Amino acid sequence: MKKLILYYLLRNLLLRKLIPFLHLALSLLIGFIGAIIFIYLELPLPWLLGSITAMAIASRLTFIPVKNPKMLSPPARSILGLMIGSAFTPAIIQYIGNYLVSLVLIIPFVIIIAICGVFYYWKILGHDKITSFFSAMPGGLLEMIAIGESMGANIYKITLFQSTRLLLIVFSLPFIIEIVGGISLDGNRTITTPIRDVAIVDMFILVALAVIGVFLAKKLKISAPFIIGPMIVSMIAFLNGWVTSRPPDEIIKLVQIILGTSVGFVFRGVPFKEIITTILSTLGYFVILLAVTALFTFIVLQITHFDLLSIILAFSPGGQAEINLIAIVIGVNLPYVAIHHVFRLFLVMGIAPLFAKRFKNS
Repeated sequence: MKKLILYYLLRNLLLRKLIPFLHLALSLLIGFIGAIIFIYLELPLPWLLGSITAMAIASRLTFIPVKNPKMLSPPARSILGLMIGSAFTPAIIQYIGNYLVSLVLIIPFVIIIAICGVFYYWKILGHDKITSFFSAMPGGLLEMIAIGESMGANIYKITLFQSTRLLLIVFSLPFIIEIVGGISLDGNRTITTPIRDVAIVDMFILVALAVIGVFLAKKLKISAPFIIGPMIVSMIAFLNGWVTSRPPDEIIKLVQIILGTSVGFVFRGVPFKEIITTILSTLGYFVILLAVTALFTFIVLQITHFDLLSIILAFSPGGQAEINLIAIVIGVNLPYVAIHHVFRLFLVMGIAPLFAKRFKNS
């Protein structure tokens, strides 16, 4: 009898531990199926957009036991950081000074977007000042939520508006790039070396670089440590020739599924009426973002030698991980894009708390 009771206790314990992982596996499988459908339909960026679409649909169906793969997001972002760092070659570093003119323009770019966004959410949509402020900040979603909560903002609204902004930008950008750039992003394209051609030793070195990068970034309290830490360490390693292999193609595709599935969860548990209201509300801000991005893209294109697609991605106010991932798949000037997004993140993180306090007390 005791053995039977012990058996059932152990079985129930294992099931309780195992079920969440099964739900997680189901979510990734749904993302994978979405990617395959997008490949079949020859739609752009299938591994990212396909998984977003599939999970956006599945997450609304309550009978499907799915789980947000956010626990896999940190390692996925670390792999992305390694990939970005590997693009910094000695030849690229020689021209890093040429980025300065473009980088300086990120400052007025962020300020104009923030002012227009605050005006839109506050004066036009009628939200309170501080919620409008953090909803309009172009970057640092988790940080904006944390700071906004400490200042009495409506973090539920901030989360919805910021997440919807990310969703609209990430989903529309590949189509915009296809139209503007005249290139095709459809199909199952190979991005880096297949995993069968990557040495096991190099794989272990890449993992070690990611771990070291995250550890150092957390110690130094750097924003977005899971992507920026590995990016910096990887950049140093590749510049010095300590490692030559990039993260394999299959892993980059898995990263796209993980990030895409996570983005697809944005409206999980949100009433359908509120989803429509949020999307319609954010569309106004999205149009503002498109207009300001187009303006600065035109300016930078006139005064620098960088290509159009790199500039569009560098000035796209979407998620750092997602935009860099698109840059990797397209094959544009990755260091140029990455540096602009890191600078934008640090700028927003630096000015947001200071201006928010003054704005609240004004």
